[in-house]
Amino acid sequence: MGCGVSKSDQFHKAIRSAVLIQRWYRQYIARTEMKRRYTWHIFQSIEYSGEQAQIKLYNFLGYLMDNFTPASNERNLISHIFRENEVCRDAEWERYFCYKNIEVPEIYSGPHLTFPLTVEQAVGLVEAFRNKKQQLHSRYVLQLLLETWRQLRMLPNINRISTCQSKEITICGDLHGQLDDLLLIFYKNDMPSLENPYVFNGDFVDRGKDSIEILLILFSFLLVYPSEVHLNRGNHEDHIINLRYGFTKEVLTKYKLHGKRILKLLQKIFSWLPLATVIDQKVLVLHGGISDTTDLAILARVDRHNVTSRTARCKTSPIAISRTFNLQILDLLWSDPMTQDGCVPNEVRGGGCYWGPDVTEDFLNRHNLQLIIRSHECKQEGYEFCHNRKVLTLFSASNYYDVGSNRGAYVKLGPDLVPYLIQYQASSMIRELTVRQSAGRTERSALKVLREQVFAHKSDLLCAIKRFDRNNTGLVCVSDWASAVESVMHLGLPWRMLRSQLVPGKIHGGMIDYHEWFNELAIKGVNHIDQSLLETLYRHRSTLETIFRIVDYDNSGFISIEDFQQTWKLLSVYLKMEITDDTIADLIVTIDRNQDGSIDIEEFMEAFRLTDKKSRLERGRSMFMGTATDLTKLDGDPNI
Repeated sequence: MGCGVSKSDQFHKAIRSAVLIQRWYRQYIARTEMKRRYTWHIFQSIEYSGEQAQIKLYNFLGYLMDNFTPASNERNLISHIFRENEVCRDAEWERYFCYKNIEVPEIYSGPHLTFPLTVEQAVGLVEAFRNKKQQLHSRYVLQLLLETWRQLRMLPNINRISTCQSKEITICGDLHGQLDDLLLIFYKNDMPSLENPYVFNGDFVDRGKDSIEILLILFSFLLVYPSEVHLNRGNHEDHIINLRYGFTKEVLTKYKLHGKRILKLLQKIFSWLPLATVIDQKVLVLHGGISDTTDLAILARVDRHNVTSRTARCKTSPIAISRTFNLQILDLLWSDPMTQDGCVPNEVRGGGCYWGPDVTEDFLNRHNLQLIIRSHECKQEGYEFCHNRKVLTLFSASNYYDVGSNRGAYVKLGPDLVPYLIQYQASSMIRELTVRQSAGRTERSALKVLREQVFAHKSDLLCAIKRFDRNNTGLVCVSDWASAVESVMHLGLPWRMLRSQLVPGKIHGGMIDYHEWFNELAIKGVNHIDQSLLETLYRHRSTLETIFRIVDYDNSGFISIEDFQQTWKLLSVYLKMEITDDTIADLIVTIDRNQDGSIDIEEFMEAFRLTDKKSRLERGRSMFMGTATDLTKLDGDPNI
C-alpha cells in the first residue's frame, strides 16, 4: 500500500514536472516568436523609410529642375544627373563605349574574353569570381557592356517565353550584390543553358559587395543564350538609387581608372532592361507589382529607355502621356501586395501602390493570366504566397538583413505552371551557429539600428517623455516611457518588452532615468555643433550623402567648399529649415582640418557616426546607410 502511494506521488510529480516544462517551453517559443517578429519589423521599417526618403528626394530634385531658373546655383548643382542619358545620341554611344585604346597588361591574371562570347568563357568568368581571383579587366568590362547594350536594344518591353522546349524555367528574385547566393543557385540548379533557361527578376545590384560581378555574369550568359536568359528591370537598376545604396561606390572602388565610364554605360544599359516576362501566356513575372491601372498593352509600347528613374521625363511624348507611362513603370517597379481589397498609394515606400486581392483578380482576368510572380520584398522563408495563391513573392538574397535573418529561394515552373520552390541559405557562418545564436545575432543587429533611430529623434522623444514627467524629476514609469516612444517612432513595436535592451540598468525604483538613457548615445568630436542640427544631420545622413555624391559630378570623392555650402543650402530647402552660414562654417571647421579647401565625403560621413559610450553593440552590416561599408577594405587596382 505504501509502495503504491509512493509510486502515485512519483507519477503526479512527473506529470507536474512535464506540465511545467511544457509551460516553460511554450513561453520560450512565444518569446522567441515575439523577438523574431519585432526584429523583422525593425529591419523592414528602416529599409522602407530609406526608400521613402529616396523617392522624396527624387521629387524634390524634379521640382528644382521644373521650377528653378536655368542659371540658379541650386539647379546647376544637380542638373548633370538629368543630362546623363542625353550626353550623346545612340549612334555616338559606341564611341563612348570604346575599349580599344585600353591595354591589358601582361601581368593581368584574370579572365580573358573574346567576342562573340562562348559558353566556356561565361563559365570561366563564374569560376574566376567564385575563386575570388583578379577582377575582370576594364577593357573586357566595357566590351561586354557594349555587346549587352546592343542585345538589350533588340528586346521588347515584355518578353514572352515558353516551357515547351526546355520543360522547366527557373525564376530568381532579388540578388542585391550577393554573389554567394547566385553561385549557390548555379550549384544547386546548374548554370543557364539551352535546356536550363532562367528569368532574373531585377534588383541585381546595391547593398551587397559583389554587384558588378553579378551583372557581368548575367550579361555574359545573356549574350551566350539570348533566348534562354531573361533579365527584368528592378527599382534598383537606377543610377540615382545606386548613389544611395552602394553600387556607385562599389564600381568606383573596384575600377578607379575607368569607373566613371562604366557607370555611365551601365546607366544606359539599365534603361534598356525589359520590364516584364510572360511565361506560356499565363504567368507574369515582374519586379514590384501592379495597380488598378496597370495595362500590359500600355507597358508594351512605352519607350522604356526614356524612363530612367522616378524623375525622368519622356521628352518625346506629350506631358499627359509621359505621366501615364511614368506611373505605369513606377507601379511596376515599386508596388507591394496587401491583404485588403483596393488600391492605395504606397506611403511606406513612398512610391508605387499597395494593391489588394480584388485588383489581382481583375488584372488576371483582363489579361487572361493565372499567376503573378514578383520580388521586391524580403521574406523570411525566401518566398510567400498571397491573394489566394495567385501572387508569389520571390526573394533570392539570403541573410539579407544579417546572417540568419532569412532564407533565399528560387522557383521552377514546368508546363503545368505549378511553382516548385527551392530554399537555401548561402552563408557558411549560419551553419556554424545554433538557432539561438543566429536569432541573438540578428536581434542585436536590429537593436543597433533601432538605437540609431532613437538618437535621430532624440529631441522629439525628450519632449514626448517630459509630458509624462510633470514634476520634472527626470524619471518616468515604463508604461509612460513606452507610450512616449511609440508616439514619436510609430513603429508598432513592443516597447515594454524592448526596454531591457534599449534602457539597460536605468531603472530606479521601477522608474526610467531618461536623461541617463539619452546621455549614453553620442557622436564623438562634434560637441560644438548645435544639438538640433546634429540630430537633423543624423536623421537625414543618407539623403545628405546622396546629395553629396550627386554634387560630386566627377566621382572623385571630394567636393569644394563652395559646393559643400551649396549642398547645405539645397538640403535646407529640401528639409524646409533654416541653416545659417555660421552653422555651415562650423561644419567646415569640423571636417576640413587640413584646410585644403575641399571636403572628403567619406570623412564627413564618418565624423557623424553614432557611438555607444557604455555598451557597443556588435556592428552589423550597414545596409541602411546606403553604402557597401566593407568595400573600404578593398584595394582597387588602378590599372583596371
